[in-house]
Amino acid sequence: MKKIAVLGSGVVGQTISAKLTGLGYEVMLGTRNVSSTQAKSEKDMYGRPPFNEWHKQNPQVKLGTFAEAAAFGEMVVNASNGQGSLEVLKLAGKENLAGKTLLDIANPLDFSKGMPPSLTVCNTDSLGEQIQRELPQTKVVKSLNTMNAYIMVNPDMIPGEHNVFLSGNDADAKKDVKNFLAQFGWKEKNMLDLGDITTARGTEMLLPIWVRLLNALQNPSFNFHIVVGSPLKM
Repeated sequence: MKKIAVLGSGVVGQTISAKLTGLGYEVMLGTRNVSSTQAKSEKDMYGRPPFNEWHKQNPQVKLGTFAEAAAFGEMVVNASNGQGSLEVLKLAGKENLAGKTLLDIANPLDFSKGMPPSLTVCNTDSLGEQIQRELPQTKVVKSLNTMNAYIMVNPDMIPGEHNVFLSGNDADAKKDVKNFLAQFGWKEKNMLDLGDITTARGTEMLLPIWVRLLNALQNPSFNFHIVVGSPLKM
């Protein structure tokens, strides 16, 4: 596959899109309103350059509506805001997503009461599961949602070994995502397949501790490393 759709024009969507084009993929970034997105001239909440400046630096990234991007891509990345992901995917169109692998990076974070955010869904459900239920013909794989965008595409930013998790029902879709992860620089031994899409509950629920770690460390350049010891004798 050579054509990839990335839904979401924020920092995650921009970072993933730029990395993929650098790897030789054709990328269309999906947004709600193309002209409004192109007209953005203010810095984002992180102080990053406005979208139009970023796009001038990455002109090879095509820009389209969510539906246009979803139809374009042979594989789709959901890099939208988690609270709006279900609506974004509805606008993308079930027919445009059917049969495709969808890498879901979004987290169901609720910032309505300020920092730290809470989760809009947890314990008995997850955003990943909600997306899979809404899109039964799409092969959803949850991954890369437990780290910042720059580490997603450049794991060597963190010294030593650290992990990326995968959750999903379709083995072939997981192979697609693992192939992408390897191209981003992830070692296969550090890719932890947690099981079916219900295991996304666990990785999404890492976000509250991630936010507290960010506050404690005052540095977003960190990740989780799972160290396995000898089996316990019961």
